[in-house]
Amino acid sequence: RKRHHKQGFTGSPTPTRSLPTRSLLSQDPPQIKRNPQMRGQLLLFALPRNCPPPLSGVSSFHPAVGPLRSVCWSPLFSSTVRTTARGLTTMSASSGDKAMVVDPFCFRQFEESEASASYKGTVFSTSIAEFEEIVNARFDESKLADGYALFCKHLFVANDFTDARVNVLPITKENEGMIRTKYEARNDKELPVLTRWFPRELVAPDPTDLPVAKYLDLILYSREQINKENAAMNKEGRDGETAPWGIVSIKAQDVDRELPMTPVTAMRNALGKEHGGSGVPVDREAYMEAYEYWRDHATVS
Repeated sequence: RKRHHKQGFTGSPTPTRSLPTRSLLSQDPPQIKRNPQMRGQLLLFALPRNCPPPLSGVSSFHPAVGPLRSVCWSPLFSSTVRTTARGLTTMSASSGDKAMVVDPFCFRQFEESEASASYKGTVFSTSIAEFEEIVNARFDESKLADGYALFCKHLFVANDFTDARVNVLPITKENEGMIRTKYEARNDKELPVLTRWFPRELVAPDPTDLPVAKYLDLILYSREQINKENAAMNKEGRDGETAPWGIVSIKAQDVDRELPMTPVTAMRNALGKEHGGSGVPVDREAYMEAYEYWRDHATVS
């Protein structure tokens, strides 16, 4: 292990011999019991000569610690990849190693941002840096679900690390009089549109009146799309950011599938980029599906 660490991770030439992944995964459970530090922080160095850059991985299973992922290193990456017993791959804090980062548009959903004070949706007490670290550890490209456009994807992660609560309620005769409406824009570049919501202080004065969400829906935009929209609105992004995906919104919910976007959001998206939209025409079928859901539901904020 020491030899491969020295040769592979200090800039020396790629080792001339591969370390078989199988030999690492065939360790007997007693060996792990005698070395508890291996549990949860097991380092796997698989260095085949033909490893495609920059990084590739294959899933494996060890009877003692459960799912594992073996990885191969490429000179294009300078970070050490660690694989935990849960199969969650974490990397160094460098943004170049991250698959996704929180886009500035989504900063309003974190308490550390001043914009969160006026945001009516879910706000996280977790720091942006910590949130990014956790969700990147759970990133799996094969789990990305298609969004409303080619540049949009969804990633659903179990909400076992925040106290975010569901923020959508059905509209009933008992609560329909509590609905509030307002024209608002999400930032100073957008055109205001009419929105509606349940004030939290009326329908859930005690935060525990709403259940903790089981899942978080991370709504992702491609880096190319984010750059296009920022340029059209003369808006700054994160300096030098190269992560392929930006998290533009986070929804706390009880299902691991996409809830229909509100009809007004679909209308806003159809606007030109200079007005805060993405320039994607309204899909009538998707719009009517959204209407069927949201005519009987409203957000809590």
